[in-house]
Amino acid sequence: MVKRSRQNYVVQSVSHALDVLEAFKADKDELGVTELSAMLALPKNNIFRLLSTLELRGYIEQNKNTGSYRLGIKTFELGQIFRRRMGLIRQAHPVLEELESKCNESTYLAIIQEGMVVYVDMVETTHSVRIVPKLGQRVPAYCTAVGKTQMAYESQDEVERILNKIGLCSFTPNTLTNKEEIFEHLKKVAKQGYAIDNEELEQEVKCIAAPVRDYTSRVVASICISGPIQRMSDERILNDLVPLVKSAALKISSQLGYVT
Repeated sequence: MVKRSRQNYVVQSVSHALDVLEAFKADKDELGVTELSAMLALPKNNIFRLLSTLELRGYIEQNKNTGSYRLGIKTFELGQIFRRRMGLIRQAHPVLEELESKCNESTYLAIIQEGMVVYVDMVETTHSVRIVPKLGQRVPAYCTAVGKTQMAYESQDEVERILNKIGLCSFTPNTLTNKEEIFEHLKKVAKQGYAIDNEELEQEVKCIAAPVRDYTSRVVASICISGPIQRMSDERILNDLVPLVKSAALKISSQLGYVT
């Protein structure tokens, strides 16, 4: 059986669209149809169709004053997603390991997507009784420490949009389900720089989290310590665990380019 080259599977129109995007360099931030046609050796009609499609999807935009085209906001968004995701887990994992060794509790990293927390990495404690969230598991942000540390830095309008979308329900007697109470609580979280899940998602489980920021100062994730209430006294949380988790979050943030 003859093995086919990857070249045999290339979709020519997609390849041409990528050629258009890659034509925009640092010294070529705007290009016209004629210029692109000459650069890529493609008919103007083809270039115009490619530009129209890319413009419709937000990857290209037209300068109405000059008639030329430039990269659109979608290309910037993809770049930011790549920058955040590719480096985040790799940078965070050694810090999670170090944090676990200092507190001997499970530590994990989580991101938030449309009001739902997603656990993306973790290090388990050696205790026989331990909290182990499943990687990829999705839970509501408003009742988790990792979720609250990320929602706390969003606008009230954005938080309300998220809460309306996912809905509010009680998981335990400690779950906050009143929007005004949640807004006030998030203000406190933003001010102190950490959040505590006081048996709000699961009974007999407490979590402490701090936000992770990237080089733009944007909160992109949270790092958390989680354990059973028997080992999570208020004194230990405030005196030991809060300083540890905040220091760990700052260490990851610094590795992502954040400057205080």
